[in-house]
Amino acid sequence: MDPDLSAAVGARVRASRQQAGLSVGGLAGRAGVGKGSLSEIENGTRNPTLSTLYAVAGALGVPLATLLVDPGAQVASPGIEARLLDARRHGDGTTVEVYLLHLEPGVAHRSVAHGPGVTEHLLVTHGRARAGALGEEREVGVGETAVWVSDVEHGYEALGGAAVEAVLTIRSPG
Repeated sequence: MDPDLSAAVGARVRASRQQAGLSVGGLAGRAGVGKGSLSEIENGTRNPTLSTLYAVAGALGVPLATLLVDPGAQVASPGIEARLLDARRHGDGTTVEVYLLHLEPGVAHRSVAHGPGVTEHLLVTHGRARAGALGEEREVGVGETAVWVSDVEHGYEALGGAAVEAVLTIRSPG
């Protein structure tokens, strides 16, 4: 993540934390991240991983896109990269986020539970993947979609030794 993006994401994390009335330690505890790491993220001196940002967003009860700056913002963890394509908040409070997802072969990515009723739709555009709620994952290939309620731990994995490209849509109820 470039330094300007890190600083902007950090500012959004701080603003969201303050709006929630949480201390750095309080949010760190809820998100399961170190207090020092969270402070460094807020100050823009540490590049947060996708996993960390998901954990922080979940602890704050906000969609991941709330913490990202603009479409085009890209975050990653080992073996997975997500680029925000669009995020919309509708009049009823529903938020829809659209990401371009890249999965490297040989790495199973696990994501923490999102808020109640959050649903994910994964459309594979290249390769073959296994995705869904843990224990209920399904295999999907090019042109196929996996859909699951992601208010439980879930994951993504490229299959067959090739990278996967996919479009991930996350719908959070209002």
